[in-house]
Amino acid sequence: MPKPFPLKNKGFHPFGDLIGLEFTKFEKGYSQCVLNVNDKLLNPHGVLHGGIMYSMADTGMGGAAYSLLENDESCATIEIKISYFKSVKSGILTCDTRVLHNGRNISVLESEIMNGGILVAKAIGTFSIFKIRKISI
Repeated sequence: MPKPFPLKNKGFHPFGDLIGLEFTKFEKGYSQCVLNVNDKLLNPHGVLHGGIMYSMADTGMGGAAYSLLENDESCATIEIKISYFKSVKSGILTCDTRVLHNGRNISVLESEIMNGGILVAKAIGTFSIFKIRKISI
């Protein structure tokens, strides 16, 4: 049985809370998250820091992968490649992520980041799927 995902996720993902990232949709093999661009997220050139969009893709991929996990499983990023198409100065970014392949140990995912209907970045990533080990002290 897949893990339940808290759509009202305040406190679930502290880094997401820090940058203002929120999940708005969560379905089997799919997630959507949004982020309101603000001045604290800009680089010295006045545009959104690329690491913020990378973080959106990584977090969105984690959410989409999470939707297919069993209760005794977890996932972690192996690698992500991102291409930036447009700079972003303001707006609300939407990151739609889909699982392209879900194997026993590996998932491949794709994220598209949009700003006002314009594709600003696209990423493809590979995630490891593994059993959670119980640690005894």
